[in-house]
Amino acid sequence: MDGFAELIDAAEPIGPQLARALREAIVRAELLPGTPLSEADVARRFGVSRQPVREAFIKLAEAGLLSVRPQRGTVVQRISVDEVFDARFVREAVEAAVVRAAAAARPGGLDARLATLIAAQEAAAGRGDAPGFLRLDEGFHRALAEGIGRGFAWTALEAIKAQMDRVRFLSFEGATPLPDLIRQHRDIADAVAVGDPDRAEAALRRHLREILASLPRIAEAHPDYFERARRGRAPRKEDAP
Repeated sequence: MDGFAELIDAAEPIGPQLARALREAIVRAELLPGTPLSEADVARRFGVSRQPVREAFIKLAEAGLLSVRPQRGTVVQRISVDEVFDARFVREAVEAAVVRAAAAARPGGLDARLATLIAAQEAAAGRGDAPGFLRLDEGFHRALAEGIGRGFAWTALEAIKAQMDRVRFLSFEGATPLPDLIRQHRDIADAVAVGDPDRAEAALRRHLREILASLPRIAEAHPDYFERARRGRAPRKEDAP
């Protein structure tokens, strides 16, 4: 987490920057579930006052990443399987609409942008750069939304998919091979390029349902990272809409 301190820009609001830095550290399993955090310690590490740290903690608690317990301290939350289910369900519904619109409209420059991102993903996978691949994966999906002038759709998804992102990062350990994800991205991009909304939607849905197959394996490999699902069962492909 110390490495994020140098990324803080004093000219910009500190609270949102801290929230982003801590979110990334949690998603990348640099801050493990159960890790205690104190406002004073985080403020010292980042060289800021405690107020923006408090603001960041509140935002991350709202995202389900931290448990802020008055008089008892703040800890990194375990991954909620239920929240992963819910975020994936909502994300698939929104992105299916986005990719259909992209394939129907075929906005200028989108094909080239997607091709560039896929090439960069291949390079990141080749050098074993999981954090870099995750950022490029995000960029691919963001590019689809921004390509049709619906960047807010991606912004709205970012606010609800923190738990899903944690699972996706853990999946890079082998549950989901990176070449498979790249191939899925290429299938989506190809369908958009030829203007086939049905094919694009089907490819997108297959891609986002990958987590339903990988989640049980990840939870078994990292049992201490996860809360027990309130629904009392393991993830199933039938959870997809």
